[in-house]
Amino acid sequence: MNSTADKINIFKQIMGVYPTGVTIVTTMDEQGSPAGLTVNSFASVSLDPLIVLWCIDKKVSSLTKFLNAKKFAVHTLSSDQADACWAFAGKEPDRFSKVNWKVSDNGLPIITDSLGTFECRTIQQIDAGDHVILLGEVIDLNKQDKDPLLYFNRKIGPIPTNWPNV
Repeated sequence: MNSTADKINIFKQIMGVYPTGVTIVTTMDEQGSPAGLTVNSFASVSLDPLIVLWCIDKKVSSLTKFLNAKKFAVHTLSSDQADACWAFAGKEPDRFSKVNWKVSDNGLPIITDSLGTFECRTIQQIDAGDHVILLGEVIDLNKQDKDPLLYFNRKIGPIPTNWPNV
């Protein structure tokens, strides 16, 4: 039987080679300042109503801002947004200076050149181990014709050009 540390290590290895999309989740804090972070734990939940979820680590500095927010925006990143991904993944205090953004009609900070954007009203928060799952009902969305940015094996990049057509 594997120890807990071994299980965690194997879990990380398996999840690290499970390809996912890359997102940046944003909100406005109670003072009206934008907050955001890079997230790869994002999924659709329901079509009726439109609901998505994402997970936030309880150790991140912006946790309280997202837990107190009534709304958030999820930006699916395009293949040309690697710099934005890394800026929002780090500890850079002024992450928004690295991207083109605006405040939407819903009062959310929107990264304007993302592949897709889901503006959401927070409907539930679920305590889940060392993370919190946030569920949001989609209140507005936008899509641009771009290729996605992928996360695989601790690296990010576009879909390979030799990707098979099936």
